[in-house]
Amino acid sequence: MTTNGIDLGKSGRGVAFVYAGDLERALGFYRDTLGLTVVDSDPYGVSLELPGALLRLTKVSDFKPHEHPVLGFEIADIVATIQALNARGVRFEIYDGMGQDALGVFTGSDGGKMAFFKDPSGNALMLQTPPTAAG
Repeated sequence: MTTNGIDLGKSGRGVAFVYAGDLERALGFYRDTLGLTVVDSDPYGVSLELPGALLRLTKVSDFKPHEHPVLGFEIADIVATIQALNARGVRFEIYDGMGQDALGVFTGSDGGKMAFFKDPSGNALMLQTPPTAAG
C-alpha cells in the first residue's frame, strides 16, 4: 500500500543490523570469512553489502547474543557452502532433537535445507536453500 507515493517495499533498501562487542573481530569475520564488501564505516559501526540490502555491524559494549538466528543467507548449494566455510574455520551447530545430518543440515518436509553457525560475537546465523516441493 502506498501513501503519498511512498512504498518502501519498492523504493527503499533494506538494512539489517547485527550487534557485536568487538567490532574489529566481527568485521574480520563478515568481510574476510563470509566475503561481504565494506561500503561505509564510522566510529559506531560498519556497513557491508548484502545482495539487495546492507548489513550494519554496530558495536555494543555490553552486547549479549540472542539464541535465535539474526541473519540468514539463501544459497543454492548448502553442502558446498558449508564445506567452504568449514575450510575458513566456521563450525556449524548441531542441536539435540533437530534431526540434522553430520554437517549440521536440517531438511524440512518441503525439501528446504537449513544449517546454523555463529559469528565471533555469538550471533546465530543460518544458511538455507529454497523449498523443493510443496509442504
